[in-house]
Amino acid sequence: MKIAFTIFLGIMGLASASFAQQPELCQGAYFTEEQGKAFLEKHTPASRLEWEARATQIRKQIREGMDLQTLPAKPTSKAIIHSRKEMDGYSIENVAFESMPGIYVTGNLYKPLKKQKSYAGILAPHGHGENPHGRFREQTQKRCATLARMGAIVFVWDMVGQGDSKQCEHKMAKALKLQTINGIRSLDFLLSIPGIDLNRIAVSGESGGGTQTFLLAALDDRVKVSVPVVMVSSYFFGGCVCESGLPIHKKGDYQTNNVEIAALAAPRPMIMISDGGDWTKNTPEVEYPFMQKVYGLYNKKDNLEAVHLADEKHDFGPSKRKAMYPFMAKHLGLDLKAVTDASGQIDEGPARVLDQKDLAVFDAAHPRPANAVMGDEAVLKLL
Repeated sequence: MKIAFTIFLGIMGLASASFAQQPELCQGAYFTEEQGKAFLEKHTPASRLEWEARATQIRKQIREGMDLQTLPAKPTSKAIIHSRKEMDGYSIENVAFESMPGIYVTGNLYKPLKKQKSYAGILAPHGHGENPHGRFREQTQKRCATLARMGAIVFVWDMVGQGDSKQCEHKMAKALKLQTINGIRSLDFLLSIPGIDLNRIAVSGESGGGTQTFLLAALDDRVKVSVPVVMVSSYFFGGCVCESGLPIHKKGDYQTNNVEIAALAAPRPMIMISDGGDWTKNTPEVEYPFMQKVYGLYNKKDNLEAVHLADEKHDFGPSKRKAMYPFMAKHLGLDLKAVTDASGQIDEGPARVLDQKDLAVFDAAHPRPANAVMGDEAVLKLL
């Protein structure tokens, strides 16, 4: 856990140098803690009308900052799905599909073995981390498998440049734009699965996956429930180009932060999960009260929850996952008893952690498609 956090801070430091000459980028700890708190106090909306005008402005700058006012044409090619494996209560398939012509989203699809009339759908973006990369890590596999055992269909996909997604480097200049397109197309893919209930769709990820979580919920109201983990901060804006490498937070005199962006999900259900070892350490006193006020404008404070683990570090570890599962069960109609032992504790034991080779999309038997666009320069031209 400590190693992963150190790696992430390293990523943040490396990114800082490239952002230094770009004044409209807000990267890393762009505010001090005091500035972040003061910003939220200044921008606390007095009415729903005031908030919705502000929300329109925030969404507009996110889209303009990414140069994503309109989505690129959706490819009509069929998804690649292979190597289905039946596990204890769930199955896993290896998946790739085009988000843009020649750009492939790569990931794994987890499904419950128990047949149902309809299924909740959950998107599971992951955070930064090495050896193994995000979707192959134990914490990612366990949460996807456990949610599938609870009755949801879950899709986890690679960050740009990680896992099987090797068409460009992760630090490509427009990684934030491509990662957002990939997230929206991942939602399209999830919703195309027979039996998916369009009213029971959630997204949850940690760290950089937390950024993907609140951006997707902000931009796409098909997301009905969101669980951003260890990322919603008043003063920290994301330490990687895939989070803050484009001017989505600032334009001239205009300024926002990630708390306001996360609040764009209101009044849809959200649980904020934070810890004492990173930039979410002030959540109970700073970020959560602001979010409560926004949800209160809709008379939906009950849709917002928070779990703060003051003695923990930056990850999506067991206790953070165990805070997330009941919330998903409550708002998506999932079966929490399916993953609860005789003493009433959540048991992730049946969620088996597989080797990366077993979850890989592209291998000797399933080569990368010939039309795949390769290299930063070629991918940037598409964007």
